[in-house]
Order: sequence, then structure tokens, then C-alpha cells
Amino acid sequence: MFNFEFYSPWFFLLFLVFIPLLFRDFSQKKRKGIKVPTTSNMDGNSGILPVLFLLKISKYIILSALIIAMARPRTFSVSQDRDESKGIDIMLAVDVSLSMFSKDFDPDRYAVLKKIAVDFINKRPNDRFGLVNYKLEAFLKVPLTFDHDAVKYEIENMNQREMTDGTSVGDGLAVAVNHLMKSKAKSKIVILMTDGQNTRISGLFPPQLAAVLAKENNIKVYCVGIGTNGYALMPYDYDEFGYYYREQPVSIDEDMLREITQTTGGIYYRADSENKLDEIYSDINKLEKTDIRVSRNYNYEEYFKIFLWIALGMLVFDAILRWVFYKFLS
Repeated sequence: MFNFEFYSPWFFLLFLVFIPLLFRDFSQKKRKGIKVPTTSNMDGNSGILPVLFLLKISKYIILSALIIAMARPRTFSVSQDRDESKGIDIMLAVDVSLSMFSKDFDPDRYAVLKKIAVDFINKRPNDRFGLVNYKLEAFLKVPLTFDHDAVKYEIENMNQREMTDGTSVGDGLAVAVNHLMKSKAKSKIVILMTDGQNTRISGLFPPQLAAVLAKENNIKVYCVGIGTNGYALMPYDYDEFGYYYREQPVSIDEDMLREITQTTGGIYYRADSENKLDEIYSDINKLEKTDIRVSRNYNYEEYFKIFLWIALGMLVFDAILRWVFYKFLS
């Protein structure tokens, strides 16, 4: 994106000099001295009036071009350089199973989660983010990137129906860890979110093994269990007309999630309300501080030469015009 500016805009004050000049040149008051040729004393040469007017305003064009050149008009673009080895790489592993649309949060669990997750991303402009969605399988939706808009877009526009339903926590964690393993960041973390229990039979990667893999690669895992205590209005099926709900007990495998965090040096949180989930993300934001320094590079494109050429060209044109004009009069 290009921006426009004048490097020395105070030179525009020189335009105040035009006030007495304009008053002198265009005042109707008769002056004493040499009589300037006009159409009335040029034997009917009606074409002389435009020439006189052009000679009168040429100095204003020349001075204006010089003043604009001194003000230095230019465009600039800004680029940022980050030392990725000093930042934090964060993978969000989000359970998108059918139960995430339960109504114990308003309007549902996933709607609250995406609002708070997007706010969390906005608070960390210098970190790279990636996104993994998991149900029965796990898929990388966005690789680690500074393009936060891409991550937020995928969070806000998640298609719950693109995967077979289920909850394979181990697969979701393993995919996130796999994409953090080669990172050179000073700190690597996974924020794992789920509202249920691991479907152990369908999962290709046991959660405990994925946790060990994270530990071996210096990856810390924060686990967030989402759901109220007791019962919740949960969807059990859906079709083209929408979801079908019924009351079901909330069941989160908290022992598994605590084991994952203990293995990797992270923390397990239980989010039983929107406020609690917000507090959890705020806590993680405070725990994982980023000390990275971002340097900004400014690339400038100067345009003062254009106005210098205009002034020079007009000066030469004025001199030639005066020479021809007065030669014609003589």
C-alpha cells in the first residue's frame, strides 16, 4: 500500500508571496511609466491579448513548481521485518465436532469460541498463528503465518459439515505439533480446545503419544475444556433444515487434558462460561509474552524532479516568448 506526503510542507508558506504579486499584476489602478502594449494600440492584432496574459502568469507557474519541488512530494510504502527466532509460534487446534454447537453458551459454544479466539489473535500482532480443525480426522486449515486475517477468516467461516463427526483429540494435537516441529521461534505453543472425550478407537494418534512428541520438540500445550457442568442442549443430528437438539450430559475427559498439559509444561483450563473462556485467553496472553522487536522499512519515491523540470521548461518557454514578442514589437 502506497501513501503520499510532502516532506517539507512548510515551504507552502511561500505561496503568501503571491498576494502582493497578484495585487500588483491584476489591479485595475493605472500605473505611471512605460506604456505596456495592449490590443487597443497594436493596430488590431487581437491575438496579442492571450500572449500578454500568458507572460503575466508564467512567473506564477514557475514559482509554484519551485515551491512544490522544495516541499518534496513523495509516496512511500512501509514493510516490517521481524526476527522470527525471537517470536512465538501459536497453533490453534480447535474441536469442530457437532457438540461444539451446544446451547449452554449463547448462542452456542463455537460462536463464543471464535469471537474470543479472534480477539486473542488481534492482541498478538507480532506472533505467527496457524489453525488445525479436528473431528474424526484432523486437517491443517492455515499454516503458520503472519497473515492473521487468513486465520481469522477460517475461524469465522468454519464449515462443520466438511468432516465426519467424532472427536480425535490425539490427531488434532499431532497435526498441530507436526507443523510446529521445524519452527525456529523461541517459544512454540499449541492451544488445544475440545468439549468432549477422545474417540480413542477412531483416533490414529493417541493423545498421550502426541503429548510426548510435543515435549520432545519443546512445544508447550495449553488445553481448554469447553462446556458447563451437568446437562446441555446438544445437537445430535442435522440436515439441510438445520440441527436437532436434545438434553445430554456434558462429558469432558479432563484427566486426559491434564495429562497432556503436565507432560508438555502447559496448563489445563475449564471454560464453563463465556466470561471464563475470555479469562483463559487473557491468562495465556499474559503467560506467553513476546519480546520480538519489529523494524519498519520505508521505501520512498520522490517526485520533486518533475516540478523542477516543469519550472525549467516554463522558464525557457517564457524567455523565448518574451524574445519573440518584443522582437515583434520592435
